[in-house]
Amino acid sequence: MSIIRKQEGFTLIELLVVVAIIGIIAASAVPGLLRARITGNETAAIASVRAISSGQASYSTACGQGGYATSLTILGAPCAGGTQGFISPDLNPASPGVTLSGAGLLKSGYDVQLAGNGVVGPNDLGGNATNTNYLVTAVPISIGSTGQRGFNSSAEATILVDPAGGPAGTTPVQ
Repeated sequence: MSIIRKQEGFTLIELLVVVAIIGIIAASAVPGLLRARITGNETAAIASVRAISSGQASYSTACGQGGYATSLTILGAPCAGGTQGFISPDLNPASPGVTLSGAGLLKSGYDVQLAGNGVVGPNDLGGNATNTNYLVTAVPISIGSTGQRGFNSSAEATILVDPAGGPAGTTPVQ
């Protein structure tokens, strides 16, 4: 009596072919995913710069007596008698859970900073010094990995881009 053995499963060659195909697909997908992440981070950086510029305009009118806040912490605090700051809590270094970077913060792969610029302006309604201009910058933490371009804005509220990733952009964002 002969015994017939039924072999089930995959051969080593078949498994190697499947692994090679998966490797090729993964290798082609990774650059696309990296580009998508960089694009998302850059969009978030532009939104942060825009929100800070908008907050500065509101602060100047409501609390700054024509001057601009000299830090994100001041911009995030309510004006005397108010209950809310001029920027969202995720842009305020004094808020819990915000990752600090010097006087600024890290958000979505970007280092976001605000500095007073120009000459000293009048004190705001809370007694804080103001400036006649400001400079908000957002630069990638790691160029080519977290972002490619840098962004900045000032009292003119035009967001400018630096294709090299620095803080001194001169070309308006399209």
